[in-house]
Amino acid sequence: MSKLSEMQVGDIAQIKGYSSGHSAYCGQLLSMGLTPNTVFTLVHRAPLGDPVQIQVRDTLLSLRQAEANLLDICLSPCDHHV
Repeated sequence: MSKLSEMQVGDIAQIKGYSSGHSAYCGQLLSMGLTPNTVFTLVHRAPLGDPVQIQVRDTLLSLRQAEANLLDICLSPCDHHV
């Protein structure tokens, strides 16, 4: 598994799950549409690296780097790309 901090602008990744121990915020990520197997693109990273902007489906989301790193991701191409 990789973390969003390893991505470059323009990279595409797929959400595989969430880091353990942060269930409260993981619920918020789920409610924003960041569900397992969802594919997203890193659109923008602020000059100091925080926040990051991702495109999920037709929506742009801005996340703090610490929150974004709760996502366990697979950098494309994933073995089981959905």
